[in-house]
Order: sequence, then C-alpha cells, then structure tokens
Amino acid sequence: MNVPFVDLKAQYAAIKPEVATAIDDVLERTSFIMGPQVGRFEEEYARFIGTRHCVGVESGTAALKVALEALGIGAGDEVVMPANTYIASALSVSAAGATPVFVDMGDDYLIDETAIESALTPRTKALMPVHLYGQVVPMQPVLDIARRHGLRVIEDASQAHGAMWRGQRAGAVGDVGCFSFYPGKNLGAYGDGGAIVTNDDALCESVRLLRDFGQKKKYEHLIKGDNCRLDSIQAAVLSVKLRHIDGWNERRRENARRYDALLTAAGFRVPKRWTDEGHVYHLYVVEVADRTAIADRLAQRGVHTGIHYPIPIHLQPAYAELGLSKGRYPKTEAAAERILSLPMFPELTSEQIEYVVDALGAVARPLQHA
Repeated sequence: MNVPFVDLKAQYAAIKPEVATAIDDVLERTSFIMGPQVGRFEEEYARFIGTRHCVGVESGTAALKVALEALGIGAGDEVVMPANTYIASALSVSAAGATPVFVDMGDDYLIDETAIESALTPRTKALMPVHLYGQVVPMQPVLDIARRHGLRVIEDASQAHGAMWRGQRAGAVGDVGCFSFYPGKNLGAYGDGGAIVTNDDALCESVRLLRDFGQKKKYEHLIKGDNCRLDSIQAAVLSVKLRHIDGWNERRRENARRYDALLTAAGFRVPKRWTDEGHVYHLYVVEVADRTAIADRLAQRGVHTGIHYPIPIHLQPAYAELGLSKGRYPKTEAAAERILSLPMFPELTSEQIEYVVDALGAVARPLQHA
C-alpha cells in the first residue's frame, strides 16, 4: 500500500466542479487583483472565525509581519514566542524590525505558558502564541499575562483553521489572529495566501493600508505600505474550500481517534491534547528514536511522513546573532530530534491508518518516557 503524507489531489477531485466555476468567474471578470472575490472571502472568513474583520494578504508570514507593524511593533521591541514552531513565526518578527524571544515548549508541544513571564523584559511589546499542529494554546494564562504587563497578543493560527478554545475560534481570542493558506493547510489555497482577523476597527484600517501600498484611495498614499495582497483566484478557491472546512476537520478528528486507539494498543505514546473538540489535527505527530532511519524504512514500505521541525529556530544559522546555544530550550531540542509526523488528511481511510500503524510497529519500538 502507498500512503501519502498529504493527498491534495483527492481533495481537489471532490470539489473540482466548484473550483472550476469559481476560477472561471475570476477569469471572465479579469478581476485578478483585489477583485470582488477577495472582499467576499474576507466577509465569509470573518463570519467563520467570529471576528468583525478579515483582511486577505499574500501569505501567513506577511499576515504576521503586517499585524506587528499595524500594532506599532518594530525596532528595539521584543516579541515572546515559542521555540517550537516554524521559522516563519520568527522571521515575521525580524521583518518588522523587532526581536523574537523564545520560550520552551510544554508536554503538549505548545508554548509553556508558565515560563512566559520569565522571558519578559522592558522591551517586550507582544506575546505570539502559536497554535501548533492544530491545537489552540490554553489562552487564559496568556491573556492574563498580557493584561498584567500591558502587552498585545498576536495569535499565529497558521495551523489551526477552525480550531476552538472555550467556544471561540483560533484567531478570535487575542488582539489579532494570523493565518496561512499554504496549500497543505487545513484550509489551503492553490498557491500562497494568508489573512489577518481582528475585532479592532482601527487596527483593521491600518492593516488594509499596510497591505496595499499605504493607500486608501488609488494613488493617494497615507503611509509607507507594502504590496502583499491576496489575489482574486486564491480568494475564490478559498471561498469554495471554506464551505467544506468543518466537515474536513471532523474527519481529521476521526482519523486522529483511530490513530490514538491503534497506537496506544501498540504501546506508542499518543500526542497530548486538551480537548478533541477543539483540535483540528493539521499534523499528527509521534516521537521515535533514530527518526531518520525510521522515516526511511517507512518510506520503503510506502508510508510517507514529515518532520516538523528538525532544527529549532534558535539553533538555525539565520539566528546565530541571538547567541542561543544548544541546551537553552531542552524540551524543544529533544522533540526536534524525535518528532515524526504521520500521514494526516481528511480523505485518509481506516485501512491506510491501520497500515501506517502496522508499518510503524514493524520498524520502530515505542519510546520509554519517564
């Protein structure tokens, strides 16, 4: 059996007629940049998330950068964020002119909220919790810290489309939420794309100016903005996919429950989560020793896996100037050597999941945890 890590072709086949109609509409209107499809998707996504506003941008990284700039965060400022995340989270902070400050992860792979306050300095201006793998960071401690210290909260929800925390969607809890629509995401475009959501009217106005050359009216530039707009074809595709996202997320949860049962029976530790209702399982990760060899052996059996992420940000050459050596964030570093992402997508079948777990059991032994 061949089990892909992600099967975008299967998803496309299921919605092909809807996608063709949506793209044809853009082509017929020749409304390729800032066409009506963009405004329509922004309204739909704001309703889905439960915020007053949504602004489409070119990528998740652009969403984070523009959100930071709209909040007035830049040179000399610090943003506290998890050590265990994709480098784009940190790069957005750097692109805004600020400095990322890392916090180790907890047993759930998310930022250790008990360590946030010790990372604060007089230069800290914002907290950036990252809802990793599809699970929302327990937000109340984050919000409490932000309130005590007068900080802004920027949710990086790039892996958490539709995820919930106490009845609220990821992205609607903090001051601003940022999303990536990279094709492999739970809600993915057919190219790059991103969005910023907020309930703050003034912040939304700043974001709209920043994403479009600083102009509210053509050729009248109120501020020094950027060119990072969401294009009309991607918006049209996203509107189609948004109609299906809740069903796709529920199938991901079903797949995760199947993995849980089979992996537990085989002696493997399943990922820690706060509530299945809120988790949307962008990724399903396990930990194994000798990961590279295990991944190679699984590939030989037709099981394709991913690694998220093999080198922590603080150990990347790009961030050598921070002077953070190995051992600074031990939980993140240990997980980075062992984490293996198993196939996870809505169209995954029970037979494929059984095959993946059988193959894993044949090539890897469960780790012994204290």
